[in-house]
Amino acid sequence: MTAAPASAEVKSTCGTYICVATAYQGRDYVQDITVTTRDGLPGTLRAFVGDYRGSKAGVSRARFVINREFRAYPRLAVCGGLDRSGRVIENHCVMIP
Repeated sequence: MTAAPASAEVKSTCGTYICVATAYQGRDYVQDITVTTRDGLPGTLRAFVGDYRGSKAGVSRARFVINREFRAYPRLAVCGGLDRSGRVIENHCVMIP
C-alpha cells in the first residue's frame, strides 16, 4: 500500500516585469518555482530562495534546487529575477507562509 502524496500549496505574485509562482509544502519545502516575464521580451530568468527578516530580504540566499528543503526564519522568500543585457531589471519574491 502506498501513501497518498501530500498536496502542495501554490502561491504567486507579480512585479512590474515578472511573475513568480511557487509550489510548496509547509513552510520549508519548495517543490517548484516558475518565473515568467509579463512583457514577453527576451531576458535571463533566475530562481532563488532566501530568508526574509523585515527589510533585509535575502540575508542569506541559495540557488534553487528542485524538491529541496530550505530552512529560513522567520519567513522564506521564494524569488525570481530578470536580467537583460547584463543588468538586473527586477527581483520579485513570494513570501511563505
